[in-house]
Amino acid sequence: MKVLYLLIDFFTVIIPLLFSFHPKIKFYKTWKAFFVASFFVALIFLIWDKVFMELGVWSFNTRYITGVSFWQLPVEEILFFICVPFSCVFTYFCLDKFYRLAWDLKTESVFCVILSTGLLIAGILFIGKLYTSVTFFSTAFVCLSLKFVFKINWFGKAISVYIILLIPFLIVNGILTGTGLEEPVVRYNNSENLNIRLFTIPIEDIFYGFELILLNLFIYLQLLRKKDSRGKIVKSVPKETAAF
Repeated sequence: MKVLYLLIDFFTVIIPLLFSFHPKIKFYKTWKAFFVASFFVALIFLIWDKVFMELGVWSFNTRYITGVSFWQLPVEEILFFICVPFSCVFTYFCLDKFYRLAWDLKTESVFCVILSTGLLIAGILFIGKLYTSVTFFSTAFVCLSLKFVFKINWFGKAISVYIILLIPFLIVNGILTGTGLEEPVVRYNNSENLNIRLFTIPIEDIFYGFELILLNLFIYLQLLRKKDSRGKIVKSVPKETAAF
């Protein structure tokens, strides 16, 4: 089924896209901030993607992609880095708008340090496995930088939202890694990862996804904050969301 990956992208984004126009949500009014954030983060991850593809860390099953590519990457993979962050940032926006998700700042800091330390240790222990080490090191670096250099106050909220997002994550990533299929859409070289699977999903994907969402949220919220400081932010954006 050549359009399978394309359909995964479509069904990942279609409901958040439609509900962006709901009068109680109005996420569409922050689209500019999202797409700017998405462009820069996608660029980083696509470079990472291409390098790993060339190094044989992963590859794409031609059975499930259309064959259209840019920069030697399937167009479906490029859309993935727009559709998935869109859905995740939309979810954060909605939950932050209607619920109190904030953590105690001390708890945030402690959790960030413990998580990052664990990732750094694991990255060192498995330094010879490219996907494992690069993902763990980079995620730890992003977490520590955002929390202690840029001093974000929404790290705990991002954790809470990501835990909720793990449900659709298991579905989307599960299909991409072979759940219910004869072959996976994305093939992983298990010599470059821990070969520990959550169903069919490499454990590294959980942290890879978290890093992807953190960076999108950081730029997105920063842009909203700057817009707010100019007195132009739309009324639908929750004050807590736009704050750092």
